[in-house]
Amino acid sequence: MTQTLPRRIDEFLAESGWATPQIEALPGDASFRRYFRLNREGKAALLMDAPPPHEDVRPFLHVAHWLNGQGMRAPHIYAQCDERGLVLLEDFGLDRMRDWLDENPADETRVYSEAIDALVALHRCEPGPFAPYDMATYLREVTLLPEWFCPQAGIEVDAEGFEAAWREVLTPLLDRQTPGVTVLRDYHAENIMLLADGSQGLIDFQDALVGHPAYDLVSLLQDARRDVSEELEAAMLDHYCQEAGCDEHFAADYARLGAQRNAKIVGIFARLNQRDGKPRYLSMIPRVWEAMERDLAHPALAPVARWFDANIPDEIRANKGKLTA
Repeated sequence: MTQTLPRRIDEFLAESGWATPQIEALPGDASFRRYFRLNREGKAALLMDAPPPHEDVRPFLHVAHWLNGQGMRAPHIYAQCDERGLVLLEDFGLDRMRDWLDENPADETRVYSEAIDALVALHRCEPGPFAPYDMATYLREVTLLPEWFCPQAGIEVDAEGFEAAWREVLTPLLDRQTPGVTVLRDYHAENIMLLADGSQGLIDFQDALVGHPAYDLVSLLQDARRDVSEELEAAMLDHYCQEAGCDEHFAADYARLGAQRNAKIVGIFARLNQRDGKPRYLSMIPRVWEAMERDLAHPALAPVARWFDANIPDEIRANKGKLTA
């Protein structure tokens, strides 16, 4: 274990009042970040190791402090060393929303309703001091599909036409995300913790932007990592609209951002396989692809749907974008 720990970690922990704890390494994610659970004299904390230059802890700390200042449930920060990428933070425990629901499926409606309520509370806050989710960002993300997925699928596509179709589809949405809300961007069942006091804790929010309220709903209800039934998705969308209020454009914008996010994720999972040697994410592509196809069926997505008809062969679509490592 000692060999796997960050260098000079004893010095950081001693300065933070956490000298000589018991340390347990936790499973990693799709980034260079590593996490360790610390226990000392009956108290628990998490150590985040986000080593520069691959990672930068400052955005995480910026968003965490803002969320906690708004009464949202982000981890409290106990100590930090920005230069080394070390953060000592509150331990939210072991109950991820996904794992809890795997063992307690009867709680699904209640737990998702509470996750929707947390979004409603977030969206009632003034938008945070974060960059806008602008057209350039949307397009940069969505073009990951032709950049990474299509070559692995063995097809050549009209990349310029893809971007043009998306620009046409997303333009009407931009005015409706001003002044906007804080968008956490990865709000799903593996990034929501069920805490002992009955609240839900937020993690993995360092990429927050100011954008459209439908985005995090898509992230939650069209989850790349967990099956969410169409019935539950519809019920939770209705719950959100009852609590937050939704205009006549909301359903179309939800489909727009659903297709945009899912196309991005397909590209990211293909990139994780090819560039980063992480083929396990390929098994999730069919779930994401299926949700993307549902979104593409909305009339608001017509230009992008026509591009898919012209560029993605029927057999790939029928196979839900499945790739092999």
